[in-house]
Amino acid sequence: MELDKAIRERHSVRRFSTKKADWRDILKALDCARLAPLAGNISTLKFMLVSEEEKIKHLGRACQQSFIGTTGYIVVVVTDTAQLKRSYDERGEKYCSQQAGAAIENFLLKITDLGLSTCWVGAFSDFEVKKILEIPDEMIVEALFPIGYEMPPKSKQRVKPSLDSRLFFNKWKNKYMKPWRKPEA
Repeated sequence: MELDKAIRERHSVRRFSTKKADWRDILKALDCARLAPLAGNISTLKFMLVSEEEKIKHLGRACQQSFIGTTGYIVVVVTDTAQLKRSYDERGEKYCSQQAGAAIENFLLKITDLGLSTCWVGAFSDFEVKKILEIPDEMIVEALFPIGYEMPPKSKQRVKPSLDSRLFFNKWKNKYMKPWRKPEA
């Protein structure tokens, strides 16, 4: 699939078919996630691929979103901020979030490219997720991603905001780009 097509087709799915995804495809998507930019070339992300049915159901409850418990796999993205904080002080935590976002976007686009579906889940009980998966307290759970095939028919995608409504030039709220003028000699 072409990149532009994957970007346009990617959307959040909350209704999954009973057909189970191939875990090797999920690993391909995670491999793309690890290629995202890194501050200081310091990798902070860890990925967990959860396939145990009981844990998946518990994670659905920890998120208070029942659709999460209906998939065969959940990817959990975890950040270890320690090394970036040592290198960049208070900005290190911000860099960790940026790295996580970049890696997750790579992951989402590859999931779409592979014909799979997911939903970025950021609302959950940190305590419960860490308890279920035995994640150390000092780690940050960034998000959960239930993975599967979308229940047909494909849901109608919501319209995204236009670029024109989000773009400014050279100063806040300036909607116009001034044409470049060649300096006079």
